[in-house]
Amino acid sequence: MARKHPLTEGKKNIIATLLQEYDIQSAEDIQEALKDLLGGTIQSMMEAEMDNHLGYKPYERSDNSNARNGHKQKSVQSKYGEMEVDVPQDRDSSFEPQIVKKRQKDISHIDDKIIAMYARGLTTRQISAQIEDIYGFEVSEGMISDITNRLLPEIEDWQNRPLSDVYPVVFIDAVHFSVRDDHIIRKLAAYVAIGVNSDGYKEVLTIQIGENESAKFWLGVLNGLKNRGVRDILLLCADGLSGIKEAISASFPNTEYQRCIVHQVRNTLKYVADKDKKQFATDLKTIYQAPDEETGHERMLAVTEKWNSHYPNAMKSWSANWDCISPIFKFSAETRKLIYTTNAIESLNSSYRKLNRQRSVFPNDTALLKALYLATFEATKKWTMPIRNWGKVRGEFSMLINKNPFCWGQ
Repeated sequence: MARKHPLTEGKKNIIATLLQEYDIQSAEDIQEALKDLLGGTIQSMMEAEMDNHLGYKPYERSDNSNARNGHKQKSVQSKYGEMEVDVPQDRDSSFEPQIVKKRQKDISHIDDKIIAMYARGLTTRQISAQIEDIYGFEVSEGMISDITNRLLPEIEDWQNRPLSDVYPVVFIDAVHFSVRDDHIIRKLAAYVAIGVNSDGYKEVLTIQIGENESAKFWLGVLNGLKNRGVRDILLLCADGLSGIKEAISASFPNTEYQRCIVHQVRNTLKYVADKDKKQFATDLKTIYQAPDEETGHERMLAVTEKWNSHYPNAMKSWSANWDCISPIFKFSAETRKLIYTTNAIESLNSSYRKLNRQRSVFPNDTALLKALYLATFEATKKWTMPIRNWGKVRGEFSMLINKNPFCWGQ
């Protein structure tokens, strides 16, 4: 909270003069008066800067070959709206004002405000309208794009930053967005990889925007993580993404691939009538909460036999993907919750889905990437605590290290 300064006698005199000089009758009059005073203050400060630059004041004699050379009018944006200032010039064109730098058009920190609005998913048109409503001056959509494009080098640095050498768990999930490309609207997926590091803290490892899943695509994503320092992933949890299993085998051959149980259940229930979904879901729970793999497999067969006559396609993926479902049985109930619940990624996805509510279509994939990066930055500010019961969970993951060619912590 900003510190409140006492109303001194000097301030009272300034306020009295202000009221008299500007005939203030409303809050709008105060804004206009402050804008005028700000402009005058900036003007005086730039004149003082010129005095310091030349080494003498106006009308003083000097042997300096350089001299004042009039003024150049410049429009700048301030918290009180647009205003004109007269920038002093010198003959050598060597004067570099600091209060309002050359080519600086804004002194209100409007860039930060625009980026904050962009992070909330507002379009450039919506941002332009809000800036005009609040601050009384127009900001073009092109200017807003230019401001947000300054994030691109920052995003590139973030996407290429070094990572930890080992992640006990990595989650991969996707959120879909509509993006315009040559006047055609396409559905693109934003694939997000979240890692839980050896201290139990979550971090977003990468965001990849892609149209078609394939082993080649995922091989590029996973090799990108390796190039940033990741030596191994103990368990990678994802939905049945096309080509992900083959890519894991090629990039991280010692990594366990775990099909996301939540997605597995959701995909199964798509085949089930509403009247049976509750009972079917209860039966599925007996599978992934079984004490061991053998019992879980027996229960899977029992659930398949029970519902097969009504929903013959519902349980096919359980049998076909059992090798990717079964790794969960190696762990205790506490560790399984980390794996089969999607809390680690759902909170982030909810932030991404807000972008969909604000924008029906993104103008291009670059605009989508900028919005995702800003939304990620805001959402992960809350990630200040390790995973609950991480000490126990970490101990269980340690048993996977026996087959991996490194020791945890080295």
